Amino acid sequence: MSRRDLIRGSVALAAYTLASRPLAAFGLEPAAGEEVVPFLDPQPYDAKRAMQQWSKVGPWVTAKEDLYDVSHYGHAKVDPAKWKLEFTGHLKKPRSFTLAELQARPHKTVTATLECGGNGSNPGFTGAIGNIRWTGTPLGPLLKELGFMKRSEEVVFYGSDEKTEKIREKDYPQNFARSLTVEHATRPEVLLAWAMNGAPLDETHGAPLRLVVPGWFGIAWVKWLKRVDLIDRRFMGKWMAREYVTLRGEEREGADWTNWRETQVCNLCIKSVTARVVKRPDGSLRVSGAAWSDGTPLTKVEVKIDDGAWQPAVIEKKPARGIDAKFTWSFWHHDWKGATPGEHTVVSRATDEDGRVQPSAEEPAIKKKATYWEANQQWVRKVRV
Repeated sequence: MSRRDLIRGSVALAAYTLASRPLAAFGLEPAAGEEVVPFLDPQPYDAKRAMQQWSKVGPWVTAKEDLYDVSHYGHAKVDPAKWKLEFTGHLKKPRSFTLAELQARPHKTVTATLECGGNGSNPGFTGAIGNIRWTGTPLGPLLKELGFMKRSEEVVFYGSDEKTEKIREKDYPQNFARSLTVEHATRPEVLLAWAMNGAPLDETHGAPLRLVVPGWFGIAWVKWLKRVDLIDRRFMGKWMAREYVTLRGEEREGADWTNWRETQVCNLCIKSVTARVVKRPDGSLRVSGAAWSDGTPLTKVEVKIDDGAWQPAVIEKKPARGIDAKFTWSFWHHDWKGATPGEHTVVSRATDEDGRVQPSAEEPAIKKKATYWEANQQWVRKVRV
């Protein structure tokens, strides 16, 4: 299949999927006769900055124009004609690949949710997330062809974006870099991607090639890739060991002290958001939203009105299966009956197969978190009926 055929097919498949499963079927698009009930605490958005606006959430697949953009060293300007991806380090057959050579390899499309590590840290920053169809070649088979050495432990990914950093009081030029273990880098969902939603990557989102790590926060999805290096020890660059490190206070039963633990920002947290409330023709209200995790299946989403009990929501079936749906968000809805006139609070929480429950802002997992990354607390919304 040529690249042109691949892109044409991806666009056609996405169009068919969304046309055959309208948003009303997911509970996220008002149907005939339904009326949106506006939140009293609308989430602030900067119109000049691409973000997912939950009150206007659209198709299951996010448009490129609505996908957030975060870069720590600015956008790298890469000449595609001169660009190559180097594979170096503890490999038996190190070499470089042009984009055309990578695109000639077996490739696939994986739908995965991309979320910023700081998303949800405040009411004005809750839309740094998107559900995107990524196309590229799986990294694992390529690495295996190049041949691991016994010493190969970690895979370090370097972007073309760079900046001078002060390290131990001296200045050193640094490329943005993150790493994965060899085991993780060879998982089937990890891609070297050149297209999103059926179209080539643009400069904003990492052209000509970026790493796709489904189930992990966006900080690991290195953009403007230029080098993949196999090393025999832990990689401790700035964005692994000094930044994107979460500090939490761990309280232990019977202890009169708090253990402050630092952990790396890596896999996604269990999370849900309340996106919309609509009034239906029969007078009932439908609350709807989205929920996601690091790929661990969701077991339930619950909704609480005011100080009432948690009530189950219906998790909608995804318009994809297998690996193409494992790492994506799910839409959900809850029918609110018997609502009384006046102001109300609405909040949701998600639970996954491992028993992880989305915490409230007052629970230790959030209250004792001293850094803003990995903010997965429940967000309480206000409406007037």
